[in-house]
Amino acid sequence: MPTMKKIILVISLACFAYSNAFAQRSPEGTAEIPLSYYLPEGFTYNPEVPTPKSFLGYEVGEWTIDYGQVIRYFEALAASSTRVSLEEFGKSHEKRPQILLTITAPENFGKLDEIKEDRQSLRDAKASIDYAAMPVVLQMGYSVHGNEASAINSAVLAAYHFAAANEVADDLENIIVLIDPLLNPDGYARYSTWVNAHRSMNLNGDPNNRELSEAWPGGRGNHYWFDLNRDWLLVQHPESQNRVAKFQEWLPNIYLDFHEMGTNTTFFFQPAIPSRDHPLIPKNIIDMTKRMADYHVKEFDQSKGLYFAKERFDEYYFGYGSTYPDIQGSVGILFEQASSRGHLQESDFGLLTFAHTVKNQFKAALSSFAAAADIKGDFNKLTHEFYKDAANIAASDPEKAYIFGSEVDAARGYHLADILRQHQVKVFELNEDITVNGVAYKGGKAYIVPTDQPQYRLIKAMFEVRNEFKDSLFYDVSAWTLPMSFNLDYAGLNSRIYNLANVSPIQEDFALTAGELIGEDDAVAYAFGWESYYAPKLTFELISKGYLVRTSTEPLTIPTGKRLNRGSILVGLKKDAPKSDWSKLENDLDSLAKVTGINIHKISTGYTAGYNVGSPTMPVLKKPEVALVVGTGVNSLEAGEIWHLMDKRMDMTITLLPIERIAGADLSRYNVLVMPNGTYNALNKSQAEKIKSWVGQGNTLIARGNALKWLSEQEIATFKFKEEDEKKEEGLKPYADYEKNTGARLTSGTIFHGKVDTTHPLGYGFDQEKIYLFRNNNLFLEPAKNPYANPVTYTSEGLASGYVHPENLAKVKNTASTQVKKVGSGRVVGFVDNPNFRGIWFGTNKLFLNAVFMGQIIQSGTAD
Repeated sequence: MPTMKKIILVISLACFAYSNAFAQRSPEGTAEIPLSYYLPEGFTYNPEVPTPKSFLGYEVGEWTIDYGQVIRYFEALAASSTRVSLEEFGKSHEKRPQILLTITAPENFGKLDEIKEDRQSLRDAKASIDYAAMPVVLQMGYSVHGNEASAINSAVLAAYHFAAANEVADDLENIIVLIDPLLNPDGYARYSTWVNAHRSMNLNGDPNNRELSEAWPGGRGNHYWFDLNRDWLLVQHPESQNRVAKFQEWLPNIYLDFHEMGTNTTFFFQPAIPSRDHPLIPKNIIDMTKRMADYHVKEFDQSKGLYFAKERFDEYYFGYGSTYPDIQGSVGILFEQASSRGHLQESDFGLLTFAHTVKNQFKAALSSFAAAADIKGDFNKLTHEFYKDAANIAASDPEKAYIFGSEVDAARGYHLADILRQHQVKVFELNEDITVNGVAYKGGKAYIVPTDQPQYRLIKAMFEVRNEFKDSLFYDVSAWTLPMSFNLDYAGLNSRIYNLANVSPIQEDFALTAGELIGEDDAVAYAFGWESYYAPKLTFELISKGYLVRTSTEPLTIPTGKRLNRGSILVGLKKDAPKSDWSKLENDLDSLAKVTGINIHKISTGYTAGYNVGSPTMPVLKKPEVALVVGTGVNSLEAGEIWHLMDKRMDMTITLLPIERIAGADLSRYNVLVMPNGTYNALNKSQAEKIKSWVGQGNTLIARGNALKWLSEQEIATFKFKEEDEKKEEGLKPYADYEKNTGARLTSGTIFHGKVDTTHPLGYGFDQEKIYLFRNNNLFLEPAKNPYANPVTYTSEGLASGYVHPENLAKVKNTASTQVKKVGSGRVVGFVDNPNFRGIWFGTNKLFLNAVFMGQIIQSGTAD
């Protein structure tokens, strides 16, 4: 009697196989690709395991495979092979499954939980481990950038090979292969639909072909257009959160990160540029990367394939899929394949077929498996030594812990603690008040992270300030000091202070503490501070429900003696509202306080000290009706960050307004228009005048980066920047040094000291003038002539963390970061820097949200 697995396999094959009689002709450049084109010589395969073509009806490389087909093919592999199991470990924003295929010897499946538990002992510096007896875990992650399609398509070949090749059976007794075929399901769905929809049956490789040029925003990013290859450390998206949890569960020895790069290149594998390795990565991790490179060289030399290493890329920022493992005692390997960006494209090296790109990625998987098989014991030893060394370094580090928190906003501290927890970092909550270096940390609103724990190096990477570098060029950011991005008070603690702290470990059910209604019944109004991260969320919900919502432009002291600062929100009913609505309002406030973690105060009388509840200094807030400009010329990353902040975090409605629709759009529907960094060449003079007229009618325009230059060019609002100094190169210099010398002047990701005017509507909710600002540009904005129009400026202190060229450090000091311009009765709020960078800058999100909510109340005379 047939087994259930075989029945499922037969049904699957019947549903997805095409008969030869009705098969379409393959396009030129991918026609009649035999499976032997991909598979290595000298291997035989189990005929009971379906080949990709027998299941899909076409060979890998003919079409860009649909993710749903990958899932179903992996299900067929699991049904047909005792080496294979398949699990779903999460879902993307768009609810697409995240799956992991496990391939190993059949006898290992009965003890996977035991193997995982044993692997955690690698983090125990004192453990005695038989390295050779412990299986090596080789994990493969594909297409974190959704439009890098050769990766996921090669994952299908890797899955088939390791599931069906007879000759790998012995090796699989000591190796566990984990295949995550698609790290970015939502972005890949956009890309694969595009290229398949625009693929001709007769390909010519013309780079101008529509197939090779995706529509904005392209498939690189996820649903919110974020680059998930920068999110491993930051874990702001479900795709990353689920994947990091799986990484921590398995602690793989090797993590392969498959990417694509420009068409006119070849194939890259690590090691990367030696001078750009992060100092926290131990030398033996880099040495093992070099050792594995020998296997890649052998594989590519056999087929006379072109490749390169030790240039272009780095191992510095720990948010990459190839670098995050390096700070965990694993070996992360980046592979970059020249992209065909479709099924065929001309290149400097000749016609580049999609099949060729897929084959190269598959070869890299084969060479990595060969390395794992040959030197498996060394990988487990390497991981264990990583944590042994970390324990020794931690013991000698005078900083025994880090403390962080905010007295006025529990949410920001909570979210940083939650990030740490996801990386298996032990975090403790402060139970009693403590003062460190003159800064008060409040019990219940501050956290302590001991450094003497296995994740010592990762903790240092998150908290350290690093201003000295071997190299002045960076592939990505040079600084990501997380307490700074949250604008939290923080400090390193010596052993004496750390030992005095009264703390308790955060638990598995760790959550933001619920807020509550405070005060006596029969209130005439309700109030809460603007300091909380989620105050805008609460305010928007109340306005949307039709309640009367105002903001205090002066401090307010309520009858309980509680002092509410500028920007605090007062809530009541509109005129002539029925008395029964007061109980509904209180019920709504009670439930919203719990969700947002905000304490809401009942005010028993309108005759409050100082300014009264009915004071005209407390204007009514209009509901923000926000349109975000998107489309050609707009930076999709920044647009996505704004969309994510407002839609996902603040639960606000927002219109994604295509730039092409501005000419015909009724802008009167909106009172806030957001223009992220971009070129805006798609807008003509008539459309610029339309925007200017709309602002002049009393609305708020928020613009960032190069959008400020466009506004100046169109004479909508004038922002004056320091002009670039003419570079005077003294003497003769080698041609080879040009890129290094010019690249060093770029500010690619650095943190600076800033100052915010807490009395300005854009500074409401900040309890101190000190603020950290993230900068990744060389725009230096001259202060406005109106002294009230520069609410956020850079200080003379300058650099906080990261690299900056000395010339740029001198230029940035005392310049404006945020500036307000007047257009008719409206306002333009200009941001030089991105306050929403990568969804992790919780500390400056408030500046942007203040522009959204408070831009409407900025006094005309204070704008330039």
